[in-house]
Amino acid sequence: MLPYSRIVAAGLATPGASRTGCVCRSCLAVTDAGFEIERMGDLRMPTLKRVTEALMLPGLFLSAAAHASLERDAVYNLPSGVTPLSHEIYHLHMYGLWVMIILAVLVFGTLFYSTWAHSRRRHPVPAKFRENTKLEAVWTIVPFLILISMALPAAATLVKAYNTSDPYMTVQVTGSQWRWEYEYPAFGIGYVSSIDAKSNEASMLGSPIKPQDVPHYLRNVDNPMVVPVGKKIRLLITSVDVDHAWSVMDLGVKKNAYPGFINEAWFTANRIGTYTGQCTVLCGRGHSYMPTVVKVVSMEDFDAWTKQQLAAGHTLHIHDGCDAAAAAGDAVLKEHPAPDVCGPGTKAHWLGTGPARHGK
Repeated sequence: MLPYSRIVAAGLATPGASRTGCVCRSCLAVTDAGFEIERMGDLRMPTLKRVTEALMLPGLFLSAAAHASLERDAVYNLPSGVTPLSHEIYHLHMYGLWVMIILAVLVFGTLFYSTWAHSRRRHPVPAKFRENTKLEAVWTIVPFLILISMALPAAATLVKAYNTSDPYMTVQVTGSQWRWEYEYPAFGIGYVSSIDAKSNEASMLGSPIKPQDVPHYLRNVDNPMVVPVGKKIRLLITSVDVDHAWSVMDLGVKKNAYPGFINEAWFTANRIGTYTGQCTVLCGRGHSYMPTVVKVVSMEDFDAWTKQQLAAGHTLHIHDGCDAAAAAGDAVLKEHPAPDVCGPGTKAHWLGTGPARHGK
């Protein structure tokens, strides 16, 4: 705060003028606070309306940008997904969300009401009590019951999420900077999944292609994972360099990929379609170029796809990996014993036979 004596010494006010409303030579009105100075002319203090408008501009800009982004992605909440597990996760999410909303309304409503109803102006003399045993019992028991009501279904869902037994087939997922490799041990199929060419070109500096003109920009790949509809798919997820994470929210799967460590996950997609996700662990400069795409097809289309992959030479570079698939208990190997299907030199066996062809 500027003392009045310093204002006079600076020549901004006339000596002896009133401290509450002096008239200055520079057309300034100085009040006792020393900060409320209003220039009498074109440069006036902004009115409340102008201040409000100025404060609203950044908010409107951010709101418009967020709206445009949401309209493009059309995702406003955790998706319900297309698997039984994703449905359970969604219902748990919504249950927890509504519990928190109700608690927030009650807590903040009580806080604001108490601030208003028990203010000093309304109650100059505060109440003289120190404790309320009944109230303390209520706010101890009620939160405990709420936590139990949330913990029990969450624990049941967690047990299901970790139950990877009796899969139809196993897909080995290996992350590397910045792509995914998918291997189907029982089929002898293996290939790399990378960002699609159009997204990669549009991301280049000086590219004539605009990102907004590319469908599913940075969310599409050249070779998606392909699985049959209605079958339990087991995933073995790992990495060869740094930490990654394989995530597709519509399938209810999000698992970290660690070098030298194998994580397990599973899903049963009940609807044909293409479902996208992304690596959810920052893994270097190409992190955003590492989407995860899963294409769910009918059994007939999956049968045709396996033939196409083998004919195109998308086979494993090492042994078929049938031992790992057999250890996982894949249904495809229960129907076709490993020596018959996965023996040496039998990768091409799937061109004419196999579980998909027999509708297993």
